[in-house]
Amino acid sequence: MNRPVIILSFLCGAAWAQEPLSVERPMLPLPLRSYTAPQIAPVRLNNSGRLQRLIRAGKLYLTVQDALALAIENNLNLEIARYGPLLAASALERAKAGGPVRGVPSASQQVSSVNAGVGVNGSTLSAGLLNSSNASTSGNTGGAVIQQIGQITPQLDPFVQDTTIFGHLTQPQTNVFVSAVPVLVESLHTYNGVVNQGLLTGGSYQFRDYEQYLKENAPTDLFNPAVGPHMDVTIRQPLLQGFGVRLNDRFIRIAQVNISASREDFRSQVVDLATTVINQYWDLVTASDTLKARVQAARDAQEFYSDTQKEISVGAVPRADLLRAEAELARTRQDVTIAQNNFGQSETLLKEALTRAPDPALEAADIIPLDHIEVPENDNLPPMRQLVATALEKRPDVAVSRYRDQTAEMALSGTENPLRPNLTAYAQTYNRGAAGTPQTSSGLAPNTYFIGGYGTAIGQVFRRNFPSNIGGAQFSIPLHNRQAQGDYGIDQLQFRQSQVSGQRDQNQIVVDVSARLSALRQARARFAAATDSETLQQQLLEADRKKFISGTATLNDVIIDQRSLVTAQVSVIDARSAYERARVALDEVLGETLEQNNIRLEEALRGEVIRQSLPALP
Repeated sequence: MNRPVIILSFLCGAAWAQEPLSVERPMLPLPLRSYTAPQIAPVRLNNSGRLQRLIRAGKLYLTVQDALALAIENNLNLEIARYGPLLAASALERAKAGGPVRGVPSASQQVSSVNAGVGVNGSTLSAGLLNSSNASTSGNTGGAVIQQIGQITPQLDPFVQDTTIFGHLTQPQTNVFVSAVPVLVESLHTYNGVVNQGLLTGGSYQFRDYEQYLKENAPTDLFNPAVGPHMDVTIRQPLLQGFGVRLNDRFIRIAQVNISASREDFRSQVVDLATTVINQYWDLVTASDTLKARVQAARDAQEFYSDTQKEISVGAVPRADLLRAEAELARTRQDVTIAQNNFGQSETLLKEALTRAPDPALEAADIIPLDHIEVPENDNLPPMRQLVATALEKRPDVAVSRYRDQTAEMALSGTENPLRPNLTAYAQTYNRGAAGTPQTSSGLAPNTYFIGGYGTAIGQVFRRNFPSNIGGAQFSIPLHNRQAQGDYGIDQLQFRQSQVSGQRDQNQIVVDVSARLSALRQARARFAAATDSETLQQQLLEADRKKFISGTATLNDVIIDQRSLVTAQVSVIDARSAYERARVALDEVLGETLEQNNIRLEEALRGEVIRQSLPALP
């Protein structure tokens, strides 16, 4: 290869590069990155530059390797399949966040904004004289129904919620004993910050930082304005139903397995595409060889027609033989037309598999197949047992089935665990503080410990001057438990059914390998018989031609011999094609299609074949 061609190949190779399909997180600091949409690569709908590189002078010079490269780079079905591993990776990222599976609703509840013990309403609430349902709240999303079957994984991503409320409230007082005013006017500010974190053990913990500032017109308040912060930590942990890391991380493990399964599923798509393209390529080669045989037969018929005319002119044969020669010539020309149509159909099918978008240059180009089918002297195949072991090891559908069984077994714990009763332990510790400005109008001497602002109150919280601790357990058990029993039975039976189906599929693989091996042997025997028949027909035609010249054979004998020879030649072409198809089918059933044709899975995933293609020189 000369230097300009090398440089041109390098430049064309750079032009072939396409932006890979990907989901890229933005390059921003972590707090911002989490709230910025990832960058999704745009769809790729243009053909690769390899296609134009292989077209020369209106002809597409194509080897089987170039056909596979074009199909991998341009086939739309394969492009659709490339999104599978990306979807699996996104599903894994979501599974790591916990919570219900995609599409299942969840419910949340806000906290009350009344601070017990602060102000008139707070004092009434702490004394048990005010119904908490009548207190001001920031709302409730309602009781959404969880539709997921089995245990739900806690929300594993920390969740921060902040609620800030400013209010000016006016409340008539029918009983002025507490407020000492007929109309209670309050100015308040509440801040409520909550951090929730779910745990893989099934539990969760919550930290809350709450503060309320209150100023009101009640002269009975010792401190006005007043501030009342408090902080609390709450921990909940199920001990029976919902307990266990292996239970709550099952969706993460399933998503991890699904990434490998998605790659195997994509590999299966590549195998299907490669098998189709290879067969279409060899069909085109077969149609081309058949067309050549028909054209040669038409030439021979034309030559024989001309020879017959000469023989008639010298009186060697009767004039009636010219009609037979002319009829044979017309028949061979008709066979050429049929062969040309078959070649055009095979060419169209192959072009459709090699392009992603319509290309006028390709539509106008004729495909020139550069490879030809070669039948080796022997196949050198290993024993049947070894072939079956190879199929079980390499076939992508076997790997996908194995991964499916793994994920099904992982998911079983989701319906087994709900059979247990519900026992949840919880503990809470919280510290309160209170401070404010003394109000002399109350007529009472305030406790100097509570005089001050927010700094005084929060200091009480951190010093744990007023600690409170709560602990307990909640136990519930459904009678009969038929729903959990039914869910568990369904999952277990489906898993057993899947195991039996897997064994059936493995048994079918043994049958398929045996059938493909038998088909390959039959195709070899058919090719050998067709080759011998072609040799005999060639010899018979040459002998009858000599007899015809000497007058011991008729024109009809020669015509029959010519037809038989062409039929034998086409039979050889068909037998060679059948052998190649049988070989391709055997590679497919063994899972060796990609390695036998030098196809790398990473290149197929990327949609770019690194190997350079150079067109044939005319």
